[in-house]
Amino acid sequence: MVVPRGDAVALARALIKIDSRNPTLVPDAPGERACARALASILDDWGFDVELQEKVPNRPNVVARIGPRDAPALMLNGHLDVVGVEGMVHDPFAADVRDNRIYGRGSADMKAGIAAMCAAALQADSSSPRQILIAAVADEEYESLGMRALIESGVRADAAIITEPTRLAICPAHRGFVWIDVTFRGRAAHGSRYDIGVDAITHAGLVLAELEKLERTREHGKRHSLLGRGSLHASTIRGGVGMSTYPEECVLSIERRTLPGETADTAMKEIENACAAVRARDPRLDATITQTTSQLPSDVSADAPIVGLLKRAMESERVPVSIEGMSAWTDAALLNAAGIPTICFGPGDIALAHAAEEFVPVAEIETATRVLGRVVRDWCDSLTSVE
Repeated sequence: MVVPRGDAVALARALIKIDSRNPTLVPDAPGERACARALASILDDWGFDVELQEKVPNRPNVVARIGPRDAPALMLNGHLDVVGVEGMVHDPFAADVRDNRIYGRGSADMKAGIAAMCAAALQADSSSPRQILIAAVADEEYESLGMRALIESGVRADAAIITEPTRLAICPAHRGFVWIDVTFRGRAAHGSRYDIGVDAITHAGLVLAELEKLERTREHGKRHSLLGRGSLHASTIRGGVGMSTYPEECVLSIERRTLPGETADTAMKEIENACAAVRARDPRLDATITQTTSQLPSDVSADAPIVGLLKRAMESERVPVSIEGMSAWTDAALLNAAGIPTICFGPGDIALAHAAEEFVPVAEIETATRVLGRVVRDWCDSLTSVE
């Protein structure tokens, strides 16, 4: 695949045309391998020092560099995997251009961002004692296997920008999340036997009512300057076997979105307290609470050097500066946990990610490339570390 050197729009279209649906989310999906190999080949043609990391079979990361390997590094990062295409109202992999927008699955989330960062990295001064590091990883949409493998491999940087779709806003923070299952045990009985039946679904409803009371208190509780408040919602509920049978079991799945400073233990304690409140009124409540997965929040100060570097670049390129909280979770949390200050900035709108219609404005790709190019040049010219 040949893409003109430094042409971010052409690179975005080339990547969008490659089906890289995440195989964990979509049965029989091809995964990231073809997309990773194509990007690696293009970056090699463009003059990068390129390697493929394949800790997870058939799901490689692309790592590309300009500058000395052991030098202070600025990482530009993005993910290659995309979600499913069911229900899309246009060809998911045609990368058609209409009304100065590129349409396709992954156009906003986030192949346009990857294209912009790769084109921008070419503006690095190869004689600088500093390094620009490109990392395009697998599996961000599910377990972040690619980012975890990247960190475990020893790849490090002084700071990082993830080119997730932010509508060209600087996003230094996002919420984390905790997924929790609550299994309620009742007692099966004929629908006429209220004297012996115990309704597991009703018990789930009583606990949900307690959690709804808690949600109302959040409006006046802990808040983050960019993210607002945390939240909790019931994601799924299942139980019961028939109209005339008391349900023996009900499983309630809950998602808790956490603020910086809140932990999985915070979320678990809220569920435990809600169950305890119901049990105090009805001792028959039998509930088992299980954390199924969690991801940390991410938070970098709006005064951090990496934010300042990006802000100055936007001002230099006459791009309006907006500093916002990111609504979705990203791999920034893992990089920050590894000691790499990481923020998000990129073309496209996260509201279009995973949507039936997904597109990215061509002008935003061009602007992001210009801004990130300035960041790259300023990084290479700087005598002080961004930490």
